[in-house]
Amino acid sequence: MELIVYLPGSNVAAAPSVVLANGLGFFCPEAILTRKLFIRTYGCQMNVYDSDRMADVLAPLGYTTVDGPEDADMIILNTCHIREKAAEKVYSELGRLRRIKLCRTANDPDRGGPILAVAGCVAQAEGAEMLARAPFLDIVLGPQTYHRLPAMIARAERATITRERGAGIVDTEFPAVAKFDHLPSVKLKAASTNRTAFLTIQEGCDKFCTFCVVPYTRGVEYSRPGESILTECRQLVDGGVREVTLLGQNVNAYHGTAPSGSTWELAELIEQLANIDGLQRIRYTTSHPRDMDQQLFQIHGSCDKLMPYLHLPAQSGSDSILAAMNRGYTSADYLAIVARLRDVRPDIALSSDFIVGFPGETDEDFEATMDLVRCVIYAQAYSFKYSPRPGTPAALLESQVPDDVGADRLQRLRELLDFQQKTFNQDMVGRHLPILLDRVGRRPGQLVGRSPFMQAVHIDGSSNLLGEIVDVTIDAAHANSLAGRLRTRNEENAPMPLGDVS
Repeated sequence: MELIVYLPGSNVAAAPSVVLANGLGFFCPEAILTRKLFIRTYGCQMNVYDSDRMADVLAPLGYTTVDGPEDADMIILNTCHIREKAAEKVYSELGRLRRIKLCRTANDPDRGGPILAVAGCVAQAEGAEMLARAPFLDIVLGPQTYHRLPAMIARAERATITRERGAGIVDTEFPAVAKFDHLPSVKLKAASTNRTAFLTIQEGCDKFCTFCVVPYTRGVEYSRPGESILTECRQLVDGGVREVTLLGQNVNAYHGTAPSGSTWELAELIEQLANIDGLQRIRYTTSHPRDMDQQLFQIHGSCDKLMPYLHLPAQSGSDSILAAMNRGYTSADYLAIVARLRDVRPDIALSSDFIVGFPGETDEDFEATMDLVRCVIYAQAYSFKYSPRPGTPAALLESQVPDDVGADRLQRLRELLDFQQKTFNQDMVGRHLPILLDRVGRRPGQLVGRSPFMQAVHIDGSSNLLGEIVDVTIDAAHANSLAGRLRTRNEENAPMPLGDVS
């Protein structure tokens, strides 16, 4: 059996007889065209982006994605470490996958079953410990090293061929050379089935909030060069994408190198992206209040393609808790940011994150959070009861809040946030909104899209409208979505601005 060396960026599948060499790994050309890849993604939008890019990295090896792990040649769990017991949930899933691997290995000892890999933030945090607890694992890789997957797969396959035991691979480094410099172009065929896409522009975090593991799992802040982002965005648009969401752990801390050699802040990048023909909508997430600047306020008021929706995590309304969290702002600072945003964009919808039951949180602190929520009035928000993350400063703090107290506070906060979201959605009834239709619904003839304010909107219509922005009259509001109908000619004489009422 002839072996070849895979060179990233080369079309091995198209020319399997070519022998390439750069030391990254060996692959069997007969198998290159028949490999199946299953990726299960946990957590945030950035993990969704990373999963898509891992699929792009593996496509030249002949891997195509499938919907389940049962007959996959490679299985990747792309994990999140933000929530409580994240690692234990991954180990539980690995137990199920182990049974699949053992069964497949018994049926075909030469192939050895699927390659099992754990990627993402749990992999970064656990490292070699994962191999100790799950020795059947083949690969453990952090979020900064998935561009090295071809070499890792080569090593895993060699270990299978030689029956090498305990040969699991761990790669959780933070490479000096950014992974983005080694990723292939976005697959246009995959992009063409989507009208919206995530686009990572920034990674890592230097803020070191005391409750958060991100600085330890994603590393220091890094901003992609502007030209790299523009190129990827153009590829997405050429593939049919009409809306991009710019991603980063602290996306508004973006400070990438411009083509001229100067530095672009996020507002300047948005301005450049808005010049791309065919791109109709721009969003960004997740922002940090400390990194909101004058340029960003201005671009929210001046750029029509930047949607009137912003996720701006507050975490708490108590100044003492914000200080204990090391957030770097006060509740007054946060409210001032909200006021400036609404001054330049009165219709902007805001969402947020909140943590209740943080160590030392008193009843007075919690009521300060409730007061802030009542003052801002959110379109939607995410709220959680504090749970300690190993290795974070907050896990060592005294005065941990009893579980029942935290649970009661969480229920009260969620009731208020749910009421605000329902009210916000109800206020849309009777309005005419431009809706980007991006997928088919669950029942025949139903289409689903997004409003400028991030609400899911259901209408009846032909599938040839997918990818179009259509005027929709909102007829009904639900807790998490809206329902409407295409606006008829006798309802309009001209397109209406976002959110206008007629």
